[in-house]
Amino acid sequence: MHLLFRLFFPNSSRRSGADTVLRSLAVLVIAGWSVRYLTISVRDLGEAPGWMHGVHLVFHEAGHSIAAMLINNRDFVVFMGSGLQVLFPLVVAVAFYWKNADGVGAALGLWWAGHAALDVAPYIADARALELMLLSGGTGREVEGHDWEYLLTEWNALRLDTVIAERVATCGRWVMVAALVWAAANIVYDRLLPVEGAGE
Repeated sequence: MHLLFRLFFPNSSRRSGADTVLRSLAVLVIAGWSVRYLTISVRDLGEAPGWMHGVHLVFHEAGHSIAAMLINNRDFVVFMGSGLQVLFPLVVAVAFYWKNADGVGAALGLWWAGHAALDVAPYIADARALELMLLSGGTGREVEGHDWEYLLTEWNALRLDTVIAERVATCGRWVMVAALVWAAANIVYDRLLPVEGAGE
């Protein structure tokens, strides 16, 4: 039980009051901002993805390039656009957790991964319709398809595009909520820890 507790609360000494205030404000702002993403439809999100879509897009495009340098497999190269978009925030979360024993930082990295997964959902849902505007400036129909049209066709799952998209969106949203709860719990736990060096 103690090991499980330490798994969720890696910090071992109280942080400064200023640090706690800043972390609390950050979590509150992100939680408030998340309401839009927890309630918007996948279709509406595709039409108005918000500014973080641009951040995700950087890692999405990098995923294609990096994968192409690693292996000569089109499915892998195409998938790693969305793959790295979600994987990079998870790497950030793990780095905060293992390197800094920072539960709040890890939780916010996990929130980012959930948001990245949610950002992929409209792209999946568009596999048959091909109506989303792409980086090229045209729709998937105008440029003869896109990543998820190709992948779902290859996997014989094109007819399930909207179903898969909704499930990906649901998973992304649950990860975002769980991450915010984890971050808040770590902030409270930090304040219950003894001050480092106290009593010596």
